[in-house]
Amino acid sequence: MFDTYRVAVVTGATGGIGKATVLELRRRGLTVYAVGRSEAPLQELAATDGVIPIQADVRDTETIARALAGIEVDVLVNNAGILSTRALFHEIDPAEIDAMIDVNLKAPMHLTRALLPGMVERKRGHLLYVGSSGGQAPYPNMGAYGPSKAGLSLFCDNLRCDLLGSSVRVTEVVPGRVQTDLYRTAMAGNQARALLYDGYRPIQPENIASIVVNAIELPVFVDVARIEVFPTDQATGGGTMVKHQDEANGSAG
Repeated sequence: MFDTYRVAVVTGATGGIGKATVLELRRRGLTVYAVGRSEAPLQELAATDGVIPIQADVRDTETIARALAGIEVDVLVNNAGILSTRALFHEIDPAEIDAMIDVNLKAPMHLTRALLPGMVERKRGHLLYVGSSGGQAPYPNMGAYGPSKAGLSLFCDNLRCDLLGSSVRVTEVVPGRVQTDLYRTAMAGNQARALLYDGYRPIQPENIASIVVNAIELPVFVDVARIEVFPTDQATGGGTMVKHQDEANGSAG
């Protein structure tokens, strides 16, 4: 149980890390507003008592803010993100550059701007952001995704400066390879599974959800600023120990 926080918002809630985080926060007693685009998975989540769906694209800040009007949000987990293509930068469709920056960087900034004033006024809140090892180090074919996540990381650092004395905490969780559908548009599903997960021990979404909750549960005077978490078989700059090592080296989380 949380002594301080009662209401959480989680974006990208319909699968992977987002869904696992929604369920873990709910198990700890929080009311959770689950934000996602797909109606069927949202309704499935809504079958869990205390989970309230908000069907919206994460870029649609106005719709999300309207759905949360009058709600005192204590925890915001900015999880939604996309890796829509893996290609050499000079071959990327310019629209893909915009999409990754819009979803991975601008959307969490705008949603934070919408909800943060209430947290500051109440002197109560925790902002969490799911970053990526791809935002901390260069990887091949990540010329747009990596900078979008690097920008998110620096945004977290700036927020902490602005929020000193407010009792609002900021945590960035920086995973390596997690077994999710992040690559579903950048790589065909079977290809992604073969290259990234077969014969390998990737982090599971539930592991990241546990880390998120552990950071929130610490006393409010303790802010876990940044958590980097990798599979035991992966290291930044060191590639991965996998059966398909030649193909998989250089893939970020």
